[in-house]
Amino acid sequence: MKFSETLREATKQSWEMSLHHPFVTGIANGDLPLETFKYYILQDIYYLKHYGKVHAMAAAQARDFETTALLADKAKMTAQAELTVHEEHARVLNITKEDMAQFKPAPTAYGYTSHLYRAALSGSLGQTIAAVLPCYWLYADIGQVYQNAVPQEEIYQNWIQMYASEWFQTSTQEMIDLLDALAEEASEQEREAMKEQFVIAKEYELAFWEMSYTKETWLSSRMAVRQ
Repeated sequence: MKFSETLREATKQSWEMSLHHPFVTGIANGDLPLETFKYYILQDIYYLKHYGKVHAMAAAQARDFETTALLADKAKMTAQAELTVHEEHARVLNITKEDMAQFKPAPTAYGYTSHLYRAALSGSLGQTIAAVLPCYWLYADIGQVYQNAVPQEEIYQNWIQMYASEWFQTSTQEMIDLLDALAEEASEQEREAMKEQFVIAKEYELAFWEMSYTKETWLSSRMAVRQ
């Protein structure tokens, strides 16, 4: 069994919960409120800014130029995706400059990106790739599982088809293959550290859906409402 397959098995329960979370099925069915999706997009723009930077850090960790070039290209694509997401969805979701200026990351978005930086600061390329891979892999699976969904909202159709596309599926497989190659050269201790980074990141992926679905706020705000 490949290392990536063992990681997938270790996160099986979380994976199924993520694929069938009400936020995801709401997109596929087309009944997710657009205001909820807008909340998600704003959080995702924040996430992508840091996700791209972590890819750049991974590129610097690589020992061979081919891997450096691959990861640098993915960092560039992530930055471009951020701009595309903002420009494409700003009009449909009425995301204003004021929305962007007032934006604050939710606890889960902040925690997830912090986890990615922690993995990257370990100095190990294997741990960094393990931490960024669940995002690729889960979205690729969502694209495959829901590729035939026909939600009435065009923005939801486009979202699903982007992750079902051949280029995204190929990009995901490249990252899976890279992780497996790194694991083959790693010590057992390093493989355990890589597994931990992957498992935690996968839990954050599930938490990101829940964060978006509930429009999560910081604890002080929630407590203030109860007083």
